[in-house]
Amino acid sequence: MTLARRTFAASTCSALLALGALLAPRGWSYASDHLDTPTVIADPAADIGDVYAWTAPDGRHLNLVMDIVAHRFSDRLQYVFHVESGQRFGRTSAATTIVCRFDVANAVECWAGDVDYVRGDASKPAGIVGERRRFRVFAGLRDDPFFNNVKGTRAAYNVAGAARGARNGAHCPQFDPATTRAILGAWRHTDGGPPTNFLAGWKTSALVLSIDLDAVNRGGKLLAVWAAVHKTSRVERSHRGITGSAPAMPTLGTQIERTARPLIKNGLVGGPLAADSVSNARKERYNRVARTGWAQFAASIQESLALYDAFDGTCGNQWRADYASLATMLADDRLWINSASTVCTQFLAVELAALGTPGASSGDCGGRTPGYDASNVFRSLLTNGTTTGIDDGLARDDKVHSSSSFPFLAAP
Repeated sequence: MTLARRTFAASTCSALLALGALLAPRGWSYASDHLDTPTVIADPAADIGDVYAWTAPDGRHLNLVMDIVAHRFSDRLQYVFHVESGQRFGRTSAATTIVCRFDVANAVECWAGDVDYVRGDASKPAGIVGERRRFRVFAGLRDDPFFNNVKGTRAAYNVAGAARGARNGAHCPQFDPATTRAILGAWRHTDGGPPTNFLAGWKTSALVLSIDLDAVNRGGKLLAVWAAVHKTSRVERSHRGITGSAPAMPTLGTQIERTARPLIKNGLVGGPLAADSVSNARKERYNRVARTGWAQFAASIQESLALYDAFDGTCGNQWRADYASLATMLADDRLWINSASTVCTQFLAVELAALGTPGASSGDCGGRTPGYDASNVFRSLLTNGTTTGIDDGLARDDKVHSSSSFPFLAAP
């Protein structure tokens, strides 16, 4: 590693450690996925901050964004989008794997399954287009669209942790009205004052793709997206450039990070009141487990759901009162998109429609655009069963992002 890269790595890790000191008493972590396990924190280039996926307004493309905590991609890692498709929510029958990797100069090389391939400098806003023109790729610094009142959230959880006592038969804490007011009041303030976005101005390394829908929807109009980072072997890296253009897609290395919906790993799987050692062990397993093993995390999620249900002082009014069935659905951590729709306004729209949630729109693409207020929608559903009412005082990022103009995220 060069001196410049060592200096960058040290400064990035120092920033993450400072973030960790602020966020994580008793294992708490409040960014979407910006503060992960010790393994991932040690290599910020492996830490996925967020994943976004939605149908393009032209109805012909799927837009994908993976943002990375570090300010530079690593030549030792593979960045992977999994796009699965099917006819019904919860079931998919086809899959496309999109793999991207970088060289030491940060030039990118991407395979969109067996459909297209691209290699080059994708750091300019227009990105680069695949050899068969089936997808466009951008890779470079952008503004992080995730926003969160971190200090307010920590204060709210501290109030809940200090007050937890009697629980009902479903393990939902029985908070009195004064405690409920204190929890929700703390959540909407920063140090007792107006809410502040802790991540305002945060730069992220963004991997952005716009790919033809017919390259990823072979199983049906419903798409399920998740992202992962894999660590490559020295042997795999040493063989780059030996073949000509459009070489075969490389074998995936060891998976060390994955995410899809915001807050699942850090907000639910880790365990809101679990000790650091317990929380980190769960999240390490979560990051590395194969797709077939995701269901094992339903029990940890169910435990956290009971706490969220209590925040408004009423147990049993969560999105689904049956914690077990909701935990099972959330353990299948994929972002769902109705690719037949070009109207993308509602986070979790596919799930809301599938579960018959009052007020759900069956005509929305769902997924997640960079402009969604996803965290507050999710918090509300897990607390009062609707998409509003529980928030951290913030409704938007400090910069304006786009759902139609590539590369979608605002310039840093």
